[in-house]
Amino acid sequence: MDGGRSTPAYTDVPGGFPETPSSNSLYDQYATSREFSYATNQEPSTSVTRTEHVRGGTLMSSTQLRNSYVDGTADTSRPSEASPSASGQTVTATPANPTPGESSSDESERTEVEPRFEPIKPTADQPNIERKSSTNRTEDDLIRALTRRRSTASGAESEEEHDEVERLMSRMFGQARQQQSEEEKTRHAGVIFRNLTVKGAGLGASLQPTVGDIFLGLPRFLKNLLTKGPKAATAKPPVRELISNFNGCVRPGEILLVLGRPGSGCTTFLKTFCNQRAGFEDILGDVTYGGTDAKRMAKDFRGEIIYNPEDDLHYATLTVKHTLTFALRTRTPGKESRMEGESREDYVREFLRVAAKLLWIEHTMDTKVGNEYVRGVSGGERKRVSIAEALITRASVQGWDNSSKGLDASTAVEYLQSLRALTNMAQVSTAVSLYQAGESLYNLVDKVLLIDNGQCLYYGPSDRAKQYFLDLGFDCPERWTTADFLTSVTDPHERSVRRGWEDRIPRSAQEFANSYRQSEAYQLNLEDIKDYEAQLEEQQRARGENTSKKTEKKNYTIPFHQQVIALTKRQALIMLGDKASLIGKWGGIVFQGLIVGSLFYNLPNTVAGAFTRGGVLFFILLFNALLALAEQTSAFASKPILLKHKNFSFYRPAAFTLAQTVVDIPLVFIQVTLFDVIIYWMAGLSATPSQFFISILILWLVTMTTYSFFRAISAVFKTLDDATKVTGVAIQIIVVYTGYLIPPSSMHPWFSWLRWINWLQYGFECLMANEFYKLELECVSPYLVPQVQGATEEYQSCTLLGSQPGSATVLGADYIQQSFNYTRAHLWRNFGFLWAFFGFFLVIAMIGMESMKPNAGGAAVTVFKRGQVPKDLQKSIETGGRNGNINDEESGQNREKIAATEEVSAAQERRDEEAMQSVAKNETVFTFQDVNYTIPYQGGEKKLLQNVQGFVRPGKLTALMGASGAGKTTLLNTLAQRIKFGVVTGNFLVDGRPLPKSFQRATGFAEQLDIHQPTATVREALQFSALLRQPKEVSKREKYAYCETIIDLLEMQDIAGATIGKVGEGLNAEQRKRLTIGVELASKPELLMFLDEPTSGLDSGAAFNIVRFLRKLADAGQAILCTIHQPSAVLFEIFDELILLKSGGCVVYAGELGEDSQTMIKYFESNGGPKCPPDVNPAEWMLDAIGAGNPDYKGQDWGDVWLHSKNYQEQSREMAQMIERRRNVQLSKNIQDDREYAMPLWTQTTAVVKRSFVAYWRSPNYIMGKMILHIFTGLFNTFTFWNLGSSTIDMQSHLFSIFMNLTIAPPLIQQLQPAFLSSRNIFQSRENNSKIYSWFAWTTAAVVVEIPYSIVAGAIYYNCWWWGIAGHSMTGFPSGFIFLCIVLFELYYVGFGQAIAAFSPNDLLASLFVPLFFLFVVSFCGVVVPAAQLPYFWHSWMYWLTPFHYLMEAFLATAVHNKPVLCTDNEFAKFPHPDGLNCTTYVQPYIEQTGFGYVNTTSNGTTELCEYCQYANGDQFARQFSVYYENIWRDFGILCGFIAFNYIVIYVSTYLRFRGRNPFKGLPTKIKQKKV
Repeated sequence: MDGGRSTPAYTDVPGGFPETPSSNSLYDQYATSREFSYATNQEPSTSVTRTEHVRGGTLMSSTQLRNSYVDGTADTSRPSEASPSASGQTVTATPANPTPGESSSDESERTEVEPRFEPIKPTADQPNIERKSSTNRTEDDLIRALTRRRSTASGAESEEEHDEVERLMSRMFGQARQQQSEEEKTRHAGVIFRNLTVKGAGLGASLQPTVGDIFLGLPRFLKNLLTKGPKAATAKPPVRELISNFNGCVRPGEILLVLGRPGSGCTTFLKTFCNQRAGFEDILGDVTYGGTDAKRMAKDFRGEIIYNPEDDLHYATLTVKHTLTFALRTRTPGKESRMEGESREDYVREFLRVAAKLLWIEHTMDTKVGNEYVRGVSGGERKRVSIAEALITRASVQGWDNSSKGLDASTAVEYLQSLRALTNMAQVSTAVSLYQAGESLYNLVDKVLLIDNGQCLYYGPSDRAKQYFLDLGFDCPERWTTADFLTSVTDPHERSVRRGWEDRIPRSAQEFANSYRQSEAYQLNLEDIKDYEAQLEEQQRARGENTSKKTEKKNYTIPFHQQVIALTKRQALIMLGDKASLIGKWGGIVFQGLIVGSLFYNLPNTVAGAFTRGGVLFFILLFNALLALAEQTSAFASKPILLKHKNFSFYRPAAFTLAQTVVDIPLVFIQVTLFDVIIYWMAGLSATPSQFFISILILWLVTMTTYSFFRAISAVFKTLDDATKVTGVAIQIIVVYTGYLIPPSSMHPWFSWLRWINWLQYGFECLMANEFYKLELECVSPYLVPQVQGATEEYQSCTLLGSQPGSATVLGADYIQQSFNYTRAHLWRNFGFLWAFFGFFLVIAMIGMESMKPNAGGAAVTVFKRGQVPKDLQKSIETGGRNGNINDEESGQNREKIAATEEVSAAQERRDEEAMQSVAKNETVFTFQDVNYTIPYQGGEKKLLQNVQGFVRPGKLTALMGASGAGKTTLLNTLAQRIKFGVVTGNFLVDGRPLPKSFQRATGFAEQLDIHQPTATVREALQFSALLRQPKEVSKREKYAYCETIIDLLEMQDIAGATIGKVGEGLNAEQRKRLTIGVELASKPELLMFLDEPTSGLDSGAAFNIVRFLRKLADAGQAILCTIHQPSAVLFEIFDELILLKSGGCVVYAGELGEDSQTMIKYFESNGGPKCPPDVNPAEWMLDAIGAGNPDYKGQDWGDVWLHSKNYQEQSREMAQMIERRRNVQLSKNIQDDREYAMPLWTQTTAVVKRSFVAYWRSPNYIMGKMILHIFTGLFNTFTFWNLGSSTIDMQSHLFSIFMNLTIAPPLIQQLQPAFLSSRNIFQSRENNSKIYSWFAWTTAAVVVEIPYSIVAGAIYYNCWWWGIAGHSMTGFPSGFIFLCIVLFELYYVGFGQAIAAFSPNDLLASLFVPLFFLFVVSFCGVVVPAAQLPYFWHSWMYWLTPFHYLMEAFLATAVHNKPVLCTDNEFAKFPHPDGLNCTTYVQPYIEQTGFGYVNTTSNGTTELCEYCQYANGDQFARQFSVYYENIWRDFGILCGFIAFNYIVIYVSTYLRFRGRNPFKGLPTKIKQKKV
């Protein structure tokens, strides 16, 4: 044991942290004696001497001893339940004199003060520490001291603060609570794993699927089947070991740090450690928790183990207080585990107060948690909310997966300190994986596990790990942190080997694992496990004694009904937290209600209003049902949070479903009432109270049922894509088989059963029966026939179904009975059915939710373009890894290479140097002076940058640093001329001249987010950049050759043919970052390179590689400026110059760093800064020195110090000289040419269009989704309206079949918009700013690429639909014209969807606009309400502006032209003729007068009756809808105009977004100035 090393107890936090015994004591076979004096509250100070004996190799400690001091006397020591061996301790307590002034800030604390916990690692004997008398300290004072978070030596004051923290923590985890709590006495803390092996399926590599695979998949399968056998043909990936044969234990109160490069198996280990076993093929070996096996833990004690994924998953619209209160409510223990007399509310209040103080989040309590879209607390604070949630669970075992991601170093240390406190207090077994762990973080952990390629390289005490690897023959370079050193050992390029040991060190992961198993460290680890197992028996016995019925299972803390109540309250808060969406939704409903109401305004109580009355009821029903579709998106958005809460055992997922439904009851009621009240009274439906309230009740129930249906679908399916496919089908069925579009009598037998499982049909029957059962409809012209001179009622009849011969009124009840087979008698029967559907869907949703698996494990994959796979992988991919030896990888990183010999390495170095020679050299100097940046802020202005000056010169690597929020990225964007908002002033000069127009093109800018076209390969991305950004004078061949140089330089030969993909499937984080830099280098930037946070999110090895590469570039003559987040000392050493900002955007230092950063250190020390110790990281020291991130900093203003310093004057002088010197130097031709883009517009457009076609070809899911939707809807339409005849109802079916074609547009638009928007995001985020190509090239590509696929999809749809309904009898021109109409429809909806997306700022609004615009387009096309019945206001303009009016006319006129109509028996209007006339002579004048119908004669036995058919041919039917055959070519032309209009909107919207100047922008300011 390294005795001299400072331990966490004394250095990392004022007063250290309460610490626990550790297995490290195992390695020190001696006993120590220590003396402490205990600071008590108002009690006499008591000096306690403890002699700690070693028993069985374990050092006993104070944690195993609980003392209660009341009125200055010491209670006899009592062994705690968890620590049977405490009896070996002797305690002497000597009362001392009371110290004046010691008083408690809280009365309740007087009864209990616990001894200080012992440090984790024994240090040299310490003298008796005399304590200063405590002053009057409140908890707030203590927290204020804590928030300073400075590392101080173990002084009296810090000891005092330490005791105060303990006192605060003991409220929740103290002795009194532990004695009281049955829950505490029955914990399963401590994890032991033996021979742990996890197996998963996967290759680590696969081929990029393409549209071609759809056609070639079968031939390839048959070829493999015949040549390589069935196993290879199915290419099922082999099962491989993700981690192999791990052994170890983590005791209560210990933190295990898991280290390894990304993809080595850290996440797999953590998931298995936390019993998250879903998604793995097999898990072998034993894992026990406090002696209980994993299977029993998963079944009965799920609540005791939690796993925290990388991201902070919270509801963004909830405040921090609501988030934590909810967690507390669900985890408040029963009476048997609370203090005496403590209510649930008291427990929640007290725990919330303590947790908030401990984690420094009190000030955020009323702030929303927020996320990337909703403003809320900062990243560090959000992380602490996650820790507070974990604290609340009081789980005995916790795993944290790479949870310091995105935090700067100081926040990361705070995070781990919080975790340390939690681990000690609650006696938790914690495992944490971290990337880039600094020394201060490393010092806080007890044990470390190093993994590489699924092998355990080391497991044991953290302070022995370094020595273990030094003994193996490795060297730890100066200033490397221990964690960096340990991870570097696993990287062949990065490890440093001691001279003379080159042939003796292990090289592959397997060799490392073998060395470890033969080492003493491994034996000590096994002894440690044995020793802990021996203690476990006592722990299990004690647990058994204390277990009651309440604690024999610990899955959920509160019963199911209380979970539902707590969740209902939370759901209501989430809804109210997002008031804008709620108000927006209801506002939209009112608006659409008014539109629809005006469409059906004041329906007549006559036969003319019968069909439209049904239409309005159908519309109300359908609209409310389809609003529920939005549920699906939100259900999938909240799934990750739900799974996390399930894992934390807050509540059963089924309770969540139930609570959502409870919250929906009032919300849906409001929604339905708003819509129904407006339309019901505007349309003039039956105005009796009973009918109105029945309609609202039925609507509410149908909408609730639809909500639960969509929720059930969301619960059952894993991804939104899968769910969308099912809902697309369901919506078609719901709409068509409600009974309105096709009356039940006309349904074909193969589909007619669908109406019995369609709950909307039952609701529609209720609404229709409720509306019509009392109605008497008066028959008016043109429905009353014949209307000839002298005709009386007895000789007339009504053409409406349900009419009686010789009657001029039709009873509503008869009409619905005849037309739909509906009756009022079914009303309450159907009401019951609706409840049954509702209950059924609810149960399905609950079961689906319960069966969801959280945190499913699996392996990430590298995807290669066919024909560009590295040879060693080719065969294994083709045969699913069945042939030959295959190197697997958990996450697609380069396969472990056996370290190259020195000659090979030297050859590689030489090649690199040669390649570096061809990298564009830079001689220009970039200077900036007096840079200020102001933005409008809360009615005033806010300055983000103040008088910044500096320069970037060739051959130098400059770091731009500062605390979070100091303005690093803002300055970088300002220098790169990428600011689009606010006012920037200052002088930016290249070689003393103003920036040329080509500035953005001639600089490289590597974004923090690695944004790339996901379907492109690495090589294609580089070639695209080179082709469009290098000058047009350079030949294409030279450009592409240069790309190969870049690939060699970046060591990306292995993955040059791999597609970039999305995160998790494709390149890993480091490879993406290299590609981002490569893409910028491929453009041969002649001015300079900007990089924004090139190391964030990478592990220390990857970060080192990236910065080392930047160093090589600088040495080759590039000028580089890069922002960097708190680098390690090693990384910091690589930089030449530094620009340091403090908050407010002021420079505090700009200049050289010097060797070992001495120049910079001397500057701060000479100007009053603290001394920099030799072993401290200068990057962290300088931020501490200027008070970065410290709210209590009271020191000097370093910005002023800089402005008055000699260094500043020297810098200004040097800049002036540089500008003068460079002013007359000739700039290169490429910079002088002043072109905005390097290549002409035609080249840009062809390159981008080509890339778009490749992207679509490599997105078979999108293309197949489009085709399948067309095939399914086409066939569904055909078989619904199969082989239409020539009756009146068949004519109507023609109309509805065509109308159904139009309704497939919304799902298709929803499908194409994400593709359009994600392409625009790539252009907007990176390519537009870099001036690679213009907005015109992008828009053309986005538009053109959709067209061929849409035409093919239209052809497929046409063939599926047209021949089945009417095409077989109409060959020639009609069929050809209908195909033309389908093509026009395809082009229209593509343009329409893209136009909406083009002017929408984001995805959400784009998808919300679609139904709104579509409702307009469809409502006024003359089908829902025939043109003649449209109110004058809408008919006068909206009807003529609706493109679907023309499309419907073209379709319907062609489909029914010259088709004879033959009425069926029940379609005739029957009436007797007057005496002296026959049917023909009586009715013919009427037919001639109106131009409609024909007449037959029949008899009912005694009387001769005339049968009048309303239409003689299809053209007469069409005329009723204002559809005329002679207009079809006019309609065709107008539609082409609409399509062109859509595309114009796309171009204009894109232009305004990227290039346009808003004419109204800045108008108020100009007016003000004029007045002045």
